[in-house]
Amino acid sequence: MEFNDTYQMLIGGELVAGSATLDVLNPATEEVIARVPDATEADLDAAVAAARRAFPGWAATPIEERKAKLNALGDAIFGNIEGFARLLTREQGKPGTEAQGEIMGAGYWLKAFTALDLPETVNEDSDERISITRHVPLGVVGAIAPWNFPMILAMFKVAPALLAGNTMVLKPSPFTPLCTLKFAELASEILPAGVLNVVTGGDSLGPWMTSHAGFDKISFTGSTQTGRRVMASAAPTLKRVTLELGGNDAAIVLPDVDVEKIAEQLFWAAFSNNGQICIATKRMYIHKDVYEPLRDAIVAYAKTVKVGDGSEQGTQIGPINNKPQYERVLDLIQDAKDKGYKFLMGGEKADVPGYFIPITILDNPPEDSRIVQEEQFGPVLPLIRFDDYDDVIARANATDYGLGGSVWSKDEEKAFELAQRIQSGTVWVNETQHLSPLAAFGGMKQSGVGVEGGLEGLLEYTNAQTLVRRKKPAFAQ
Repeated sequence: MEFNDTYQMLIGGELVAGSATLDVLNPATEEVIARVPDATEADLDAAVAAARRAFPGWAATPIEERKAKLNALGDAIFGNIEGFARLLTREQGKPGTEAQGEIMGAGYWLKAFTALDLPETVNEDSDERISITRHVPLGVVGAIAPWNFPMILAMFKVAPALLAGNTMVLKPSPFTPLCTLKFAELASEILPAGVLNVVTGGDSLGPWMTSHAGFDKISFTGSTQTGRRVMASAAPTLKRVTLELGGNDAAIVLPDVDVEKIAEQLFWAAFSNNGQICIATKRMYIHKDVYEPLRDAIVAYAKTVKVGDGSEQGTQIGPINNKPQYERVLDLIQDAKDKGYKFLMGGEKADVPGYFIPITILDNPPEDSRIVQEEQFGPVLPLIRFDDYDDVIARANATDYGLGGSVWSKDEEKAFELAQRIQSGTVWVNETQHLSPLAAFGGMKQSGVGVEGGLEGLLEYTNAQTLVRRKKPAFAQ
């Protein structure tokens, strides 16, 4: 496959250039690296119409054949890992090793999801009747993917939607559309025309999709603020929605941990992908007995980490992906500085091209501070002291978010006991950010509606249909 500068939408099995374009920047340099189509409403209408035409045939395709197509898509990604990874680094900013990991994860997700099947439940099988509940596809799904993990989070939607028998119109973020458009080229050679359509555009395209009467479901990953608007826009036509939204994940570190061994793990729990992960640790509560030594060990390790252009050898953390998020993180840092909070490192704007912010760690800011209460989504971490387990659980839960959390301890039973008290969709013990296509992933409270992954996630792309057949009808002779 050629990873050149030709980027086209996929509509009805055809690659379409569109009538207008958007610039795509490299966040490490702020230079324009590509131009992609800026879809019109007519383009979106055409994509929805193509998906609608393709739906009956795809829904009627045996599930084993649909699985074969998903496996073929996964194999196609695996066959182009290097090209995809280099392109992902250019558009998203993440270092090459992380980019390669994401691309491999995207291929794996498609293939692993095929281990799932749509269940059929026999409710009654008596002399009088048989009652069966099965799961049928919804129709046309509108999928809106984010910029932090543009490939794998798109596959979170593509895999279950297509496996269940739906067709799809997929919109990547305007900040990171390039890999998705190249994936569309691969899909055009594997899937029947119209089963998967990919459109790109600016700020207007998302609202056009969420309000479009031709969609039966919207699957959105992004901020909680935008998720509220998506739900409101979908309401007039009662579209199904899956919303995977923001988080303010708490990590709770118990006093028995080995400080030197755990410092590196805890650092990356917060700073992988430059902190631009919905399930990154955003608040780290450390027991008072190990607060100072662990604080110092985390900072010492952080000072060894190389921040820079993801395409450069040895880079471990890249830039913030886009200017709006860059400015938001700087605003949070400035607020902390204005309030006089103590910085252990960072806190200053990097005086270089690109959206770079130095690793920033704060020392025990107050619980009600913005830097603790808001989702940073960048290379910023507050370390917070605690000395009472009931109190720290209450503080961890005192948020509108409930996406993820973690507990760290040598005493796995004690950690597991505390983990069960955290009000989050996923809670890890002695690790974080592990997700599986075979396990449900979603948020509590304002971190989302519905789940992705696992049988539960697959069923969100279906309607339950109960079929009842009377065996001895009264009118029978």
